[in-house]
Amino acid sequence: MTFQQIELTTENQLAYITINRPDVRNALNKETLDEMMQALETLAEDEEVGAVVFTGKGDKSFAAGADISQLTEKTAADALSAKGMQHVYDVIESYEKPTIAMINGYALGGGCELAMACDIRVASTKAKLGLPELNLSIIPGAGGTQRLARLVGKGKALEMILTGKIIDAQEAVQFGLVAEAVEPDELAAKVEEIAAKILAKGPLAVKLAKLSVHMGTETDMKTGLMLEKLSQAILFNSDDKNEGTRAFLEKRKADFQGK
Repeated sequence: MTFQQIELTTENQLAYITINRPDVRNALNKETLDEMMQALETLAEDEEVGAVVFTGKGDKSFAAGADISQLTEKTAADALSAKGMQHVYDVIESYEKPTIAMINGYALGGGCELAMACDIRVASTKAKLGLPELNLSIIPGAGGTQRLARLVGKGKALEMILTGKIIDAQEAVQFGLVAEAVEPDELAAKVEEIAAKILAKGPLAVKLAKLSVHMGTETDMKTGLMLEKLSQAILFNSDDKNEGTRAFLEKRKADFQGK
């Protein structure tokens, strides 16, 4: 499949979706979002791919937000569309394979919202993150008001959103928006290291752990605990659980099959 707005590459068990619009700081237009969805659909069918990494082309920008040239044409109908940016990020958050945002530079507006939709965020020490949409008299509309508050707390989220404050990678780590911040030349290796740890786990367990956390935090504790219990019941009956326990007792590496 040929893409114009993104690059899709695979290396070992990792797939990389790279926003390829460096001339506009990797701004996210409709065509880019459409291609990201196509790439995710393709990767869902690829059994060799165990995790997906999102990043931006170049060393200055992960994604500097929505394409303002298209934003000027938006109407109320666009905000209410079932296929807009919010929908794309919902798909990424619920994607069955783990996702990592490799934040190599500016992650602003829709770019920050893309990173927040991923399971894990790792940033370059030169990265900057923020939701400055109120400068345009709009709000973060692709999950930003909800995911940021859940990640950093309501108070910090309101400060960032209402003031348009852009924070550096270290502050993002401090408030839990980013898992780790490393030097730019160490970023790819750190992402690969984290991905390798995930890929060494049972894929069925990874999938159900994601589901339990994402769905469980959106409901009450008792419902979340029941979801956790049912997920565990599935895993207790899996071949991978048997393989994992045997491998541990036999002091060898487990050979998980995702069953």
